Amino acid sequence: MRTFNERVPVPEDFGTPLIKVIPGTELDLELRFESVHEGILVSGSVLVDVTGECSRCLETFEDELEVDVQELFFYEEPPADFLEQEEDQQRWVEHDSIDLEPVLRDAVVTALPFQPVCREDCEGLCSECGILLADEPGHHHEVSDPRWAALQGFTGEEN
Repeated sequence: MRTFNERVPVPEDFGTPLIKVIPGTELDLELRFESVHEGILVSGSVLVDVTGECSRCLETFEDELEVDVQELFFYEEPPADFLEQEEDQQRWVEHDSIDLEPVLRDAVVTALPFQPVCREDCEGLCSECGILLADEPGHHHEVSDPRWAALQGFTGEEN
C-alpha cells in the first residue's frame, strides 16, 4: 500500500454549465493505492474549490467540495462472470501506470449539484419583474385573474 497526498492542477472540462472547477486551480488529493489480487485499488478523497451560478438568483458563488473516490484498476481482463459494468467503464493498468484523470473527473462532476444554489435559503428572482427577492423582503405583485374581471363591479373595488 502507498499513500499519495498531492495538489495537482485541474485539467479542462471539470464541471457543468452552471457549476465547475476553474481550469488551473488545484485538486487536493489524499489517495491510497493498494495492491489486490485483481489489480490496484485506488481510494481516498479529493478536495476542490468550485465556482458556480445560482440556479435561483443567477449570482456567482464559490464553494468547496470534498468527494470520495474508489476505483479498481485491473491488471488483466477479469473473468466474464466478474464483469458487472460495461467494458468501456473498466479501468486498466497499462504499462505499469494508471490514468487517474477520468476517475477524478467522474467523481467530481457527478458530485456537483444538478441545480446549484448560493445558499439554501436563497429566494431567487421575482417571476413577474425579475428583482432579486433577497434585496426586497416582502416583495409581491397584485395580480388579478382576468376571468373574474366582470365581477369586480359588484364589490366596488377597482384594479
